[in-house]
Amino acid sequence: MINAAIIGMGSIGNIHARAYRDSKDVNLTGVCDIIRGRAEKAAWDYGVPWYSDAAEMLKELKPDLVSVTTGGFEYASDHYKPTIQALEAGCAVLGEKPISNNIEKAREMVNFAAEKNLCYAINLNHRFTPACLEAKKWQDEGRVGDVLFCNMSLWIGKFGEFGSPYFHLKALNPHSVDIMRYFCGEVKEVQCFAVKAPGRSIWSSASVNMLFESGAVGHLTSSYDIARSHNVEKCEVAGTRGRIAVDDMWLKSTLYPADSMVQTVYQNPVFGGYTCFEDTFKARIDSFVNEIKENKAPKHIDGSGADGLAASRVIHAAILSLEEKRVVGINEI
Repeated sequence: MINAAIIGMGSIGNIHARAYRDSKDVNLTGVCDIIRGRAEKAAWDYGVPWYSDAAEMLKELKPDLVSVTTGGFEYASDHYKPTIQALEAGCAVLGEKPISNNIEKAREMVNFAAEKNLCYAINLNHRFTPACLEAKKWQDEGRVGDVLFCNMSLWIGKFGEFGSPYFHLKALNPHSVDIMRYFCGEVKEVQCFAVKAPGRSIWSSASVNMLFESGAVGHLTSSYDIARSHNVEKCEVAGTRGRIAVDDMWLKSTLYPADSMVQTVYQNPVFGGYTCFEDTFKARIDSFVNEIKENKAPKHIDGSGADGLAASRVIHAAILSLEEKRVVGINEI
């Protein structure tokens, strides 16, 4: 049994808590939040001790696995300290995305986990759904061939004050970029255009062009301006032997062979399938738990800290492109 604890008990921390509670392989041992009321409520809900100091919880409970689900400026400035504390305590860590709003701190976290030889993962949950995994299997079987291009879109409709003109780009796009990297490999160069929708102070919709190291090209359309009552995500990957499309993370994936009119489809089942976005968290957490159980080497973790860093480097390159109105190489970030 793996003993787990959570640092940060907002809405996302509670999703992690429910996933751990429902896992046959995990024992949730404690929760922590700097807001005492949040910590106390979570402790009551899950029947575990609460803490307002992460270092104290780590020292007393000595968990095997820690979820870092804090927030902060640009949705990620508070990830650094508790991640380092958990790694110093010898824990495996599952951090929320984005890995950090600061690239240098993200590098420190990834490098420190490597130095300690500890498993460090990021909740890049979109890649762990059955539809996405099926599409990846088709690709691994050679049914796509050499990848030529990737079109990705993600919009969720989010309004309010965010305190940073780059909040949307940094907070939403780790998922988008990770899926594009998942199918197409490392990104080499980035060009970004963006718009501030009427009445908004942030870059709320963006168009990002990418050149991959393989030579393939890609395009990302990302927005906080489109209602989430409709579809929110689509990924299309095309190659020399076929094309795959993944709709809304878990709903459907389709293979369109280049040499046949017969399509292959994975459709989320009505009974026993995914019912809501929270199910993607469970799949991601179960994957990480299984990797820990199997003693998988930290460098082979799926959706690792290194993957989270790579996605954020692409986003920061897009921001630099937007600021300087030029194509930016990832090696500049």
